[in-house]
Amino acid sequence: MYRYDEFDRRFLEQRVAQYRGQVARRLAGQLSEDEFRPLRLMNGLYLQLHAYMFRISIPYGTLSSDQLRGLAHIARAYDKGYGHFTTRQNIQFNWIKLEQTPDILAHLATVEMHGIQTSGNSFRNITTDPFAGVAGDEIADPRIYCEIIRQWAALHPEFSFLPRKFKIAVAATEHDRAAVKVHDLGLHLRRDKAGTIGFEVMVGGGLGRTPLLAQSLRDFVPEVELLAYLESVLRVYNEFGRRDNMYKARIKILVQSLGIAKMRQAVEADFAATDKRDLLLAPETVAAMARQFASPPYEDAAGDAEILKRDIAADPAFARWVKYNIHPHKQPGHAIVTISLKPVGRPPGDCSAAQMELIAKLADELSFGEIRVTHTQNLVLPHLRQKDLRRLWRQLDAAGLASANIGLASDIIACPGLDYCGLATARSIPVAQRLATHLAGREEAIGSLSIKISGCINACGHHHVGNIGLLGVEKNGEEVYQITLGGNDDEHASIGAIIGPAVPVAEVEQAVDMLIATYLGLKQGDERFPETFRRVGMSPFKEALYAPR
Repeated sequence: MYRYDEFDRRFLEQRVAQYRGQVARRLAGQLSEDEFRPLRLMNGLYLQLHAYMFRISIPYGTLSSDQLRGLAHIARAYDKGYGHFTTRQNIQFNWIKLEQTPDILAHLATVEMHGIQTSGNSFRNITTDPFAGVAGDEIADPRIYCEIIRQWAALHPEFSFLPRKFKIAVAATEHDRAAVKVHDLGLHLRRDKAGTIGFEVMVGGGLGRTPLLAQSLRDFVPEVELLAYLESVLRVYNEFGRRDNMYKARIKILVQSLGIAKMRQAVEADFAATDKRDLLLAPETVAAMARQFASPPYEDAAGDAEILKRDIAADPAFARWVKYNIHPHKQPGHAIVTISLKPVGRPPGDCSAAQMELIAKLADELSFGEIRVTHTQNLVLPHLRQKDLRRLWRQLDAAGLASANIGLASDIIACPGLDYCGLATARSIPVAQRLATHLAGREEAIGSLSIKISGCINACGHHHVGNIGLLGVEKNGEEVYQITLGGNDDEHASIGAIIGPAVPVAEVEQAVDMLIATYLGLKQGDERFPETFRRVGMSPFKEALYAPR
């Protein structure tokens, strides 16, 4: 993984010192809240309903064991003993005191972390496939390009104040685990006929008030021209994006208003006129960055498959966990492990300090000290030998971290909602807890199903791209939930369609039951929910949900 050089360390030290002075002036009354707000947001600090919330950047979702221990220390020393992993592969601490925030940033700097790129009208945390570097079918490790883009973008003077926040995701396999089509800018690694690496560039995706899928801007941008082309995209957005209305300021609205043809014309015109000499990616630059993400020294694991086979046969509970939480690894005898942060009845994405410390310990012992964060609010250990899986599972199970539900109905995504967020209109976390408890025991019979819940129209829970999406809204003083169906965020991405009138919060479990029963009654063979929905349409689901009873 990428390690900081002297410039990175010196920059963070200066940033912490600057911020410490800003907080001191705010506490002394020398800065008003309006004056302090943009300063704190540049460092990831939000003012929420009950306290300050600190959002920590985890670039492309990659963590070292030391960094995870650093986060555990913050959870224990400055919060209420836990943190919340988010759909942007970051972590949030929800009970922070303002006067302690400089010390938090100082501690983060010791483990090469910060809160930059987690807020404000600038580049947000660049995200990618949590299996990057270990997926057998990837063209190249996408984290190489994520880090190159991060370094280019982080202090870019021209793009430090964009019309609105800007989110980038990068994928390197045909199966998209990075949800590139619901980002402002999506990059999908490709190879041309000559075998040259390049990128399909997609633009204008996003959720929130106006959910849209990104459209292809150019089929292939050669690796050497990547930064030059991104600069042209951002320059067009910076020039023509709206600044008079924050609800119409995202690049998706610009693409929607211009149309993709005119957007492409503007970008290509700028690209043709740009002096690219200082922006071209030299092969030696890419090679140097690739060395930062070199594979660890794997051991010969020729006999591990037989050991795993015996372990599976000996323990049905372990076998179930392997079935849902283990994914193929490019290295023979190894496995990718997804640790569920969705134990039934608990808030999705929450992780205690003790659990973080355990995962860091297991990463050191079994996974070369590396952890990944997924955009589905789970964690990944990317380098496990198959012979060690049962040992890992036992320790996770003892810590409440062995839920065998990845990709199943209880693997629910939910935003913090009205329990924390000042923008929310509904409490999404309790709904997720009740739903997961209600569906427990039936998940295998239901099969693959994504349920995603947002507590407001900003869609931090990605409800628009859930197979079943739930949006909490306030109506006449009561919480109700609008339901969307057929959403998906992979290579077959689709925006869910609203089924009809919202249902009262007390009837959500019953409504989801009816929708699942309708799906199971209509599915053919191994069809997943979006495939069945596309084939049969909305009518049978609507009839089942709203039929007189």
